[in-house]
Amino acid sequence: MSFELRIPRAIDALPRVVKQCAMGVWDAMIAATAVVASVALRLESIDPFTQLTLLHVALFAIIVPPVFRWCGLYREITRYIGPRYAWLLAQGTILASVLFALTLFLSAERGAGMPRSAIPIAAMMLFGGAGAMRLVVRHVLTNAASKPRRVAIYGAGDVGAGLVAALDQDRASHVVALLDDNPALAGRTIRGVPVYGTESLERVFGELGVESLLVALAPSARERRRSILERAAAFGVRVLSVPTIAEIDDGRVRVDQLRAIAIEDLLGRASVPPSVELLAKNVRGKCVLVTGAGGSIGSELCRQVLALGPRELVLVDNSEFNLFQVDAELARLAQVSAPGSARPTIRRHLASVTDAVRIDQILARHRPETIYHAAAYKHVPIVEDNEPEGAEVNVLGTYRVAEAALRHGVRDFVLVSTDKAVRPTSVMGATKRLAEIVLQSMQEEFGRGAIRFTMVRFGNVLASSGSVVPIFERQIAQGGPVTVTHPEVTRYFMTIPEAVQLILQAGALGEGGEVFVLDMGEPVRIDDLARNMIRLAGRTVRDAGRPDGDVEIVYTGLRPGEKMFEELVIGADLEATSHPAILRAREGFDRWAHVERQLSRLEAVVSQHDAKGVRAVLVQPAREYSRVDPPVA
Repeated sequence: MSFELRIPRAIDALPRVVKQCAMGVWDAMIAATAVVASVALRLESIDPFTQLTLLHVALFAIIVPPVFRWCGLYREITRYIGPRYAWLLAQGTILASVLFALTLFLSAERGAGMPRSAIPIAAMMLFGGAGAMRLVVRHVLTNAASKPRRVAIYGAGDVGAGLVAALDQDRASHVVALLDDNPALAGRTIRGVPVYGTESLERVFGELGVESLLVALAPSARERRRSILERAAAFGVRVLSVPTIAEIDDGRVRVDQLRAIAIEDLLGRASVPPSVELLAKNVRGKCVLVTGAGGSIGSELCRQVLALGPRELVLVDNSEFNLFQVDAELARLAQVSAPGSARPTIRRHLASVTDAVRIDQILARHRPETIYHAAAYKHVPIVEDNEPEGAEVNVLGTYRVAEAALRHGVRDFVLVSTDKAVRPTSVMGATKRLAEIVLQSMQEEFGRGAIRFTMVRFGNVLASSGSVVPIFERQIAQGGPVTVTHPEVTRYFMTIPEAVQLILQAGALGEGGEVFVLDMGEPVRIDDLARNMIRLAGRTVRDAGRPDGDVEIVYTGLRPGEKMFEELVIGADLEATSHPAILRAREGFDRWAHVERQLSRLEAVVSQHDAKGVRAVLVQPAREYSRVDPPVA
């Protein structure tokens, strides 16, 4: 261990009382020296003891340590002292000097030999000497443990400035630059840190040896975040996110609590603020039922519905574990947000949507006014290998819940659909399109003035079960490889909370029979997503251009039923709604008499577990179904 490291570690190892006593001895020595030096300056003599006595010197040295202790100067940890400590030191110095003067000039000798004007000079010397020693100790302790990482901050606003102050106490970090889009700030400094324009980002990284970039931008600035990440990745700079001012003001986090840039920050689209009126329209004060309540979308639906104040929330799921988890979480949320009698009633039912009798019993008991139907099988490869089960849940389950909703006076029925229902190439997509057609035809046949069947179609949601995001996260954590089906495959992405907000609002916009399409922004290349996630993890991609990278990407080929590109609408017939992120699609469907015959055929082949029969039934009503069978092994 080097000499530079042994000294601070030895200081750190001393008992606290020893360190306090050492500081008190130092302050006494500085006080004695200050008295001698101040009198010498006042008398302009190198021998102040022609007037000064040792009693004067000893008196000030005896007064200072107890006064400093009373002011709390020995309670502070020297490594973390700052401006507040300087104020305490000034107070202690003034108080000690006043007591010194009173003791001298109220004594019998009236301070003979001690010039009055020397006392303020001694006070200034004491303040400077005591303060300087503490700053030296702080510098040694904070800089000797390890070489601090060099940090730049993107955003020179209030949060950025606060972060500079917070990191000033962090011995592991050294802020070397601030970057900001505002050209008026370029060339200025904040707490001694220079501010550069964003056009200088690459030059700052290269010349200043930046290791980490802290991004102090609003969550809505996703496009800028993505651009920053890509530019920083070229230099191997890790990007971290800083809390927003709203989060700091609410007391949820501190300004120095950093987190890695989340993958949702890189979608390249800003989320649209929700309409509170639309969110609450079909929920507040009503009985709301959610099927698939324990799933990724279903559980978030339950959270947001609960926050909007329903009279009763009914959970339906066929997984005991999922139902237990969401019920426990909702009970906790209800206790926190609405203590006492204001809490909505939460009911949970372990049931399958394919069980017509059980679903009828649940609706007869609770009489819900709004149903959000999120129960579905959604994993394309699994449904490809289990066609009857997929068709039973996704088509017949939807029909049975919708039929019971008609019978029991439900006012609004919202189906959570998928972009895979558009010109489907998979059994899963075909079942979801047929489920849409069932509800469209039921609306035309039975729904006028009685019920509103609404379908909401959107793409992939981040972090849902089976999403590529958690799969990539696991693969990156294991060191790779990260498996991507094809370098050009693209998907639409949205966060789960945002998707659910739009589902709630789209359901409130429905008049009956509409297919609503959510604005998913631009499609994301899965290959780009994988590369960004590797960079977010602080690692590099291993490829031909960088053979020494950390994580390799392997292309496995499209799976059975999987598309290269996803679509959100069948045709070009889209209409705007009052919500900028929700569009209304006008899509054709079959009359109820024809759909009913297809449902009867589907029930027959499903009951026989006839996979070929299921595919045959799915082809005709879902006219866009163009599945290509995989080769037989």
